[in-house]
Amino acid sequence: LPKTEPSLDAILTEARACTACDGLPLGPLPLVRAGATARLLIISQAPGTKAHASGLSFDDPSGDRLRGWLGMARDVFYDEARVAIVPMGFCYPGRLPRGGDAPPRPECAPLWHEPILAAMPDVRLTLYVGSYAIRSFLPGYRTMTDAVADWRRHGPDSLPLPHPSWRTNAWEKKHPWFTTELLPALGERVGRLAL
Repeated sequence: LPKTEPSLDAILTEARACTACDGLPLGPLPLVRAGATARLLIISQAPGTKAHASGLSFDDPSGDRLRGWLGMARDVFYDEARVAIVPMGFCYPGRLPRGGDAPPRPECAPLWHEPILAAMPDVRLTLYVGSYAIRSFLPGYRTMTDAVADWRRHGPDSLPLPHPSWRTNAWEKKHPWFTTELLPALGERVGRLAL
């Protein structure tokens, strides 16, 4: 008999039970949202402490900002049938000694991205949010800013974005084209998805 691929639900059940990473400061709690009919895919960094506490990706001010960039209501954003959120690391990775969240754990994406992304054939727009996602999926750029500034070259089905944390306030002021050019194009692309 030919081998059948596991369903997305089966893959997500396994991913959400994953304990592959050792030494997570708050323990494993893989946060990944996806549906086989999702048309928008957000590949982000890793959940923060607020997301870990609530069990919901982007359940913090950075999520409010991202939803603002997308022009998207919270109920649409969290509807897995329409929007998938697949971070580079599914669990909260901890803090760096100098402050700020640690990078996403390297074990996660190689284990889970390929089967999850392959089980979502209806994705029409992928957003690479933050430097870790950009570096992994859009290699060849020296910096996150270089990749985001080159947004027109990525075609209608993908777009790099900075991480929507408060740290991006100063970055946006230094790069006004993000607000005046990229965000309207993002809104237009999201609108075409008819979510």
